[in-house]
Amino acid sequence: MSTEALKLKHQLCFPLYALSRAVINYYRPMLDELDITYPQYLVLLLLWEHEALTVKALGEQLMLDSGTLTPLLKRLEQKELVTRERCKADERSVMIALTPQGRALELAAGAIPEQIKCSMSIDDQELADLKTRIDNLLTRIQHNQI
Repeated sequence: MSTEALKLKHQLCFPLYALSRAVINYYRPMLDELDITYPQYLVLLLLWEHEALTVKALGEQLMLDSGTLTPLLKRLEQKELVTRERCKADERSVMIALTPQGRALELAAGAIPEQIKCSMSIDDQELADLKTRIDNLLTRIQHNQI
C-alpha cells in the first residue's frame, strides 16, 4: 500500500467532515435566535412534518441511537416544545409530540432553508444535484452495513 493514499488530501472523510461542520455553522446564528441546537432543529423538522413520532422512529430517521436522542428530547421537553408520553398500546414505546409552542416555532423557522441557500450562494439545481448525490452515497453506505 502506498503512503500517498494516507495523505489527508486524498481522504473522502475529511472534506465531508469539514463540510458538515461548515454547513452547521451556517445554521447556528438562525437557530440561536430560536434558542435551539442543530440536532434539536432536525427533530423539530420531523415533528413539523409528522406531528408526532415514537422515539424509535425519530432515531431511525435521524440515524441516532436512543442514548443520544433521549437527552436531546428531554431538553426540548424542558423548553416546552415537545411532550413525551408512553404509548398506551405499547408501554415500551415513547411518543414525542409537538406542543403549541413547538408548532409555533415552525413559522419562525420557515425562512431558514432559503437563508441557508442564499448564504451559501447555491442555486436550486446545484442544491438538488448535490443532495441527490449525497443521498445516493448514504444509501449505498447504509446498504453495505446491513
